[in-house]
Amino acid sequence: MEPKNRFWGWLFGTRLDEDLEDDEIEQPEEEQPEQEDWMPEEPPEPEPVINQLILPWDHPFILLYELWAERVKDAPLPYLRLENSGILSDSEMEQELQRLRKFITAEAISRWDMIPKETKKKPDEDTEEPQDTADTAEPDEEPEPLKLDAFPMVYVTSNRLGAWLMIFPPVGDGKELDRGMLDEALMKSGVAFGVDAELLERLPDEQNRYFHLYRIALGQPVVHGEDGYIEDFFERDTKQKFVEDEHGRVDYFNLNLVQNVEKGGVICQAVPPKEGVPGRTVLNQEIPCKTGKTAALPKGRNTEASEDGTKLLAMKSGRVEFSGRGFMVKSVLEINGNVDFSSGNINFVGDVHIHGDVSSGFSIRTIGDVTIDGVVEAAEIEAGGDLIVAKGILGDSRAVLHAHHDIYAQYMENCSVHCRGDLKTDCIVNCDIYCDGEVQVRTGRGTMIGGRVRAARGINAKVVGSKSESVTTVYLGGQPCANYEREFLLKSIEELEAELEKLERQPESPSKTQRMGKVRLDLSVGRMKLGQFDKELEKIKGKLEEQGGCRLKCDIAYPGLVLNIENETLHLTKETSSVVARLVNGEIHVM
Repeated sequence: MEPKNRFWGWLFGTRLDEDLEDDEIEQPEEEQPEQEDWMPEEPPEPEPVINQLILPWDHPFILLYELWAERVKDAPLPYLRLENSGILSDSEMEQELQRLRKFITAEAISRWDMIPKETKKKPDEDTEEPQDTADTAEPDEEPEPLKLDAFPMVYVTSNRLGAWLMIFPPVGDGKELDRGMLDEALMKSGVAFGVDAELLERLPDEQNRYFHLYRIALGQPVVHGEDGYIEDFFERDTKQKFVEDEHGRVDYFNLNLVQNVEKGGVICQAVPPKEGVPGRTVLNQEIPCKTGKTAALPKGRNTEASEDGTKLLAMKSGRVEFSGRGFMVKSVLEINGNVDFSSGNINFVGDVHIHGDVSSGFSIRTIGDVTIDGVVEAAEIEAGGDLIVAKGILGDSRAVLHAHHDIYAQYMENCSVHCRGDLKTDCIVNCDIYCDGEVQVRTGRGTMIGGRVRAARGINAKVVGSKSESVTTVYLGGQPCANYEREFLLKSIEELEAELEKLERQPESPSKTQRMGKVRLDLSVGRMKLGQFDKELEKIKGKLEEQGGCRLKCDIAYPGLVLNIENETLHLTKETSSVVARLVNGEIHVM
């Protein structure tokens, strides 16, 4: 029996207990049967298969197979594997194999007990014992021949998503497997969904139909719904971002710390949950699915839901922040320190409040007001509203300030200023100023020294010029900011016209045609803007004439003052007090 034991151990992963007594595992050499040629002397240990059922060699199932194999030539080997098909996890597979073991064991024992002992007895176990014919009485009747039909059994997994079929062969004069036996087994087990009809048709003629585990039915796994989620278009946690250019250089000025949103802009949206799909067991029972939950919009201050409730919208323009519970829009951006490498450049769609200074080389751009508690160095600032600088501007001839409304600063030194409204300050020193309103230098020292100051509606200061007679040029009237933009636009038009003329002299090519189209479009837009500027300037000039024109008013004016009103120019040659200068009948009068 040793070669057979080794074979079954190799096939089903079991071996004899090495701790058995020698007299229990050793046989006399002369009684050991010779090995067949096809049997390996030492079968290799198989690798464990997670979905394979392992049975010991003396299991009733194996005994039934041996009994059948003795009567069938080239009997196929048993096959006990659960083909997963995704309905069982690895841990569930291990538990399912334990259930399958109990199921097969119970059925195999029941089948084995039906077989008479005489049939179970193997030929090599027969012994010849002398019998006394005189003392032995002949039986009255011969025993009926053994008759056990083929027996299909159906195993259903614990989750009822799979059903497997295993068939015991007939014994004695029993019937071979037919389709009716299979249908009856399925009906008794209740399996009615996902049945493999093709397998049922061919199984009665299949060579491996006995002692083979076939998957006969597969259910429909349930697909549970997925919860909805929030898709953010703005970051909830903003951090410094250092962006490298193509040369590996990092722009430390633009850290992108401010997230701007326009009024009505989408901050985030709720992705709807996915619908679930009910499953169905092999017993034709529905498996209900779970419904995904709808994600709630993280609404905060100055935000609202869209009409369909799927988007979170900004109620006003400003800075987007996440408070931990929801998004909010702040119309004021507060920088607690300086605008430097810790904050980077500021680009915001609301108001900006800087509690420190603005360092050289940095910029602030916003469509709202800009309030700076400290000093502005050689920086660039553009405010869509008012610009307020509490401690003044030290521009180093490189600072550029733009404001679409008023500008308030304690002092201004060596900077370029473009103001659409009024400009108010204590002191102006060597600045290049364009002001479409009135320049007021009445508080504090109230001095305006050097540089060029252009004001549409006049200048009111305490002192203009200095005792050292430094040149201070004043231009009154017109629309200084619009004139500056007009001159810049006119220069651009001239450059475009020169480029177009140069392109026309070049030979025809696709690149020439494409470039000429772009230049002509830019030239057309530029000329349209130029016409609009000219119309606006005419309107402004008419209003100023109705208001009585513009004037320069100061307590003291020193020599070195150059006053320009329209096309007239006045050079002041002596110190003058209580000055009121204006254009009267084409001449500048100083009173």
